[in-house]
Amino acid sequence: MLDIGWSELLVIAIVLIVVVGPKDLPPMIRAFGKFTANLRKMPGEYRTQFDDALREADMDDVRKTIADAQNLNPASSLREALNP
Repeated sequence: MLDIGWSELLVIAIVLIVVVGPKDLPPMIRAFGKFTANLRKMPGEYRTQFDDALREADMDDVRKTIADAQNLNPASSLREALNP
């Protein structure tokens, strides 16, 4: 994905140790890990919400169809057609 090799990772690690310092590096790495985990979770949550909304919309269509079928009275429709 990012095409980062071991040599680039080593350079990044050395720069982080020099800039941040060895004492503050572990909490910073933990925070970065939590941040990336949240970023990876977000698309799944959005997909779940979208799927739920689609299911709800489909259920509304089904409910409307059932209500229309229950309100359908062939006898009254036939009477209306025969009596002008």
